[in-house]
Amino acid sequence: YRYLKHYGIEKGVEITLHKKMPLGSGLGSSAASTVAGVFAISKLLGRNESALDLLPFAMEGELIACGSAHADNVAPALFGGFVLVRSYDPLDVVKIPTPENLYATIIHPQIEVETKDARNILPRMIPMKDAIVQWGNVGGLIAGLMLKDYGLIGRSLQDVIVEPKRAILLPGFYEAKHEAMEAGALGGGISGSGPSIFQISTNEATAHKVGDAMQAVYKDLGIGSEVYVSHVNTAGPLVLE
Repeated sequence: YRYLKHYGIEKGVEITLHKKMPLGSGLGSSAASTVAGVFAISKLLGRNESALDLLPFAMEGELIACGSAHADNVAPALFGGFVLVRSYDPLDVVKIPTPENLYATIIHPQIEVETKDARNILPRMIPMKDAIVQWGNVGGLIAGLMLKDYGLIGRSLQDVIVEPKRAILLPGFYEAKHEAMEAGALGGGISGSGPSIFQISTNEATAHKVGDAMQAVYKDLGIGSEVYVSHVNTAGPLVLE
């Protein structure tokens, strides 16, 4: 709506979405919908806009969907690969060079995590020692991606602030994470507010092994799950002919 209004277009657009992803899963489904919609309308109108041009409109979609105009999910969905949101005021988004052979494995255990619980469990104050570790890991991850240093990427995929708190809401999380590493994953963690878990690998075969290993953990716990394996998309949205 805001995109059309911005260009003075009074007509509306009817969109049908085929998401093929569960709602409330921590996978950024609202961001995927927003980016798909804005990108599709831009192409429909014959505009050749960049990801940066479309980003503010996608952020407006997140505001409607979840109450906050953040770029955490819509920016990587638009730009592709890994993205650093350096600042919101002014908006400063940087696409990080991403190795072409990275694969993501996602397991979505059939566990319900209330968004309010996932938010309320987070600390309001962060100890300086934890902040220092987290900043180091952020820098290490960016450096690892740019240098294609997979060891550094793996060592930097450590969250010492959010993960220890939200893991309480996810039975089997640490067991699944351990088995994923044993199967060859570089590293990973909780996707969004959960319950999904992500792991990064350097090839498709390993990514599938990682998925099987995590799914076995939840099977032993009597919890159903779905596994998704995908090459990390570094291009952003595309028009499929």
